[in-house]
Amino acid sequence: MKAILHGHRVRLGPVTDEHLEQISTWFNHSLFLRRFDAAAAQPRSYDSLKQWRDDTGESDNSFLFSICDGESLIGYVELDGILWNQRNGWVGIAIGDADHQGKGYGSEAMELLINYAFDELNLHRLQLTVFEYNQPALWLYEKLGFTYEGAQREFILRDGEAYDMFIYGLLAREWRGRNEKNAEEELE
Repeated sequence: MKAILHGHRVRLGPVTDEHLEQISTWFNHSLFLRRFDAAAAQPRSYDSLKQWRDDTGESDNSFLFSICDGESLIGYVELDGILWNQRNGWVGIAIGDADHQGKGYGSEAMELLINYAFDELNLHRLQLTVFEYNQPALWLYEKLGFTYEGAQREFILRDGEAYDMFIYGLLAREWRGRNEKNAEEELE
């Protein structure tokens, strides 16, 4: 059996109270906030983050994991809005500090989350939204095999400019086919 929450460099685990302290600092950075959410950028308190974490933990259609490299918190991934009868869910990722971005941690964490969603939870489809100006996230999702499915035009208004919000989806059979192809290429 393969490890479902541990990769080569990162592991997914619970979001602890200490993690919430660090996550609250990320919500003070405008770039983080503007890539993360369409809502107006505003800091989040420890208490509001604790409520979010606790609500997610009590929900039967949401899963929240910390992303750690050793003992250091790098970010978090979330699988939520699961419609069990349709076997669909939404995924999201946040890598907090710029020092950890663009180094493959997010890719590995998302691979773990996708495997968890398809292999452990037996979901059929994953979906996400991403703003057109978030190029690092677009590269990540396309690298992972997510397919562009459409856009909500001029959804986001930031600094006097209008931006689209893209919708991406990934089916379990596409993910498994991609993994089989990658395994075959590694054998060659």
